[in-house]
Amino acid sequence: MRVLVLGGTGEARDLARRLVTAGADVTSSLAGRVSRPALPVGDVRIGGFGGAAGLAEFLREFAPTIVVDATHPFAATISANAAAACAATSVPLLVVCRPGWTARAGDDWTRVSDIAAAAEHVRTSPAGTVFLTTGRRDLAVFADDDRHDYLVRIVDPPDVPLPPRTTLLLDRGPYDLDRERALLQAHDVRLLVTKDSGGPLTVAKLDAARELGVPVLVVDRPPLPDGVTAVDTVDAVLSRLPGSAAG
Repeated sequence: MRVLVLGGTGEARDLARRLVTAGADVTSSLAGRVSRPALPVGDVRIGGFGGAAGLAEFLREFAPTIVVDATHPFAATISANAAAACAATSVPLLVVCRPGWTARAGDDWTRVSDIAAAAEHVRTSPAGTVFLTTGRRDLAVFADDDRHDYLVRIVDPPDVPLPPRTTLLLDRGPYDLDRERALLQAHDVRLLVTKDSGGPLTVAKLDAARELGVPVLVVDRPPLPDGVTAVDTVDAVLSRLPGSAAG
């Protein structure tokens, strides 16, 4: 069994490890947007394919048994390209998409449809420090806001304009509750902005916000491409693979 894993997430690394252990021929593809990515076991390729057409050409040459899209829930372009390329080459596609976060008692959440709506909401919110955790690529939409102080946490240095009053924090998860609580308190955060990424690695910021009564602005996920088959765990992926060879 030959599997192409479109990765970059913890689920993708777990899947690659378990497939390799079971004897599958696994290649993980990473977009290359992070300078020091956590690498999975097995073969790894880094960099884009050149859109859906480029990925389709790669699939014809690589001839995988199946493609597993285990990219970030907000990697909409990659997921769309995977769906189009697999349809064009008749290669089966399975998407693993972790469940999103659900508000709990005591949470003060506002949901918005996309990052542009988040930026507009922030511009009209009361003055104070905004903790921005939406990733490096989305910072530019906040750059013209001179009303708020921003605490921006990202993995790699930004290459886009930033808001005039920005404190930059280069860091990567996982994060624990004590550390997140201390960070929100030290910077007197009045609004947390996050994408609905789901998973346990970065959920502590939401727990800290709940404890401290900090409102949270949650950006909803983009929809998956039409017609794809999606599951929410690595176990579910493995159970659906041909012959359940990785069970």
